Amino acid sequence: MIVEYADRVWHGESDDSIVDAGMQGKGVLTIADGLGWWSGFGNVITFETDGELLLFDTSSPFSAARLHEDVRGWTRAPLTTAFYSHGHIDHVFGTAPFEESGPRATIYAHRAVADRFERYLLTNGYNAMINQRQFQAPQLRWPTSYRHPDVTYTDTLTVRRGGLTFDLLHAKGETDDATVGYVREHELLLPGDLFIWVTPNCGNPQKVQRYPREWVHALQRMAAMNAEIMLPSHGAPVFGRDRVRQALLETAEWLESLVTQTLGLLNAGARLDEIVHAVRPPAHLSDRPYLRARYDEPEFVVRNLWRLYGGWYDGNPANLKPAPDAVLARSVAELAGGPAALADAALKALSDGDERLAGHLAEMAALAAPDDPGVHRVRAAVFSARAANELSLMAKGVFTWAASESERRS
Repeated sequence: MIVEYADRVWHGESDDSIVDAGMQGKGVLTIADGLGWWSGFGNVITFETDGELLLFDTSSPFSAARLHEDVRGWTRAPLTTAFYSHGHIDHVFGTAPFEESGPRATIYAHRAVADRFERYLLTNGYNAMINQRQFQAPQLRWPTSYRHPDVTYTDTLTVRRGGLTFDLLHAKGETDDATVGYVREHELLLPGDLFIWVTPNCGNPQKVQRYPREWVHALQRMAAMNAEIMLPSHGAPVFGRDRVRQALLETAEWLESLVTQTLGLLNAGARLDEIVHAVRPPAHLSDRPYLRARYDEPEFVVRNLWRLYGGWYDGNPANLKPAPDAVLARSVAELAGGPAALADAALKALSDGDERLAGHLAEMAALAAPDDPGVHRVRAAVFSARAANELSLMAKGVFTWAASESERRS
């Protein structure tokens, strides 16, 4: 069943990605003898060898109990070993139920995972807020305690448990603490979040630095492993050496094109605004089911590249030491004939199809008249329209949140 399902996803006939967990709720599905796959927001790969249970990734605090129940329906072997592909919370919170009823597992991860957990404690409130906005989850609370790894490594590490050999490789891409796994006995590649069945999560506007160029190199290294099976930590399995290699190399090509274009314009002295509106991904890859911009977006990747290589100054001298947004908005509103005139202009821009301009004008109107219900009705309408017309989860999340803010004040 799982091979046929993966084939449908490969051909774009079913959706399964970081946005759509297509097999969530189906329990642990057997891929091969002693190898299972649990689908959720944060997949978990399960192994049984010589009476031991091993996990690659462990899912989130919100699904730990369900994971435990489903895995126990697949095997009763005690959990002895787990691997974190990286430190995001949808990958590191599933061991507690196993350890409460059995031995303490040995957890392996890159050494930078501990630094991530420390940063999460320092920015707990911020992480709660941005994830509430990104996922439209106003009740979400960010964790304040973490299950730290027991064994960390820097570049590579080989772990042998029972009859299985795990080759671990550090990579940078979505995070600086990523681990790629390769299981020799299954010819199995475990890319973590370096392949998520949509365009790489490499520009996320509310999150910390991503590493696009290093991500390209990681994809190319994974392709060279010549795996027969790839089980990502989001999205469907990929079966067959040719498909695994194609998915990885075409993702690398897509991302490398953005890197090359952005660096070329940056080195030529272009401003960020010019680069954002000039760089485009390769058109010949636009029909690939694994390269749809449904989570992150190319222009967000461009901004992240600018942040990485060019700093925060965007090339516009007015933005080096700008006036407060509200002061600028009031001045523009006065020139335009008042906040209501700006709001009217926003509605006109929206009806003319210029949603980007409509967003600027609606936001200025609200900043100039923060207590005006009519202005907020316009702002809500503009950003509701923007959210409805976006494909990426990140853009939808920000625009929907903005619309909700104004709906409460209109």
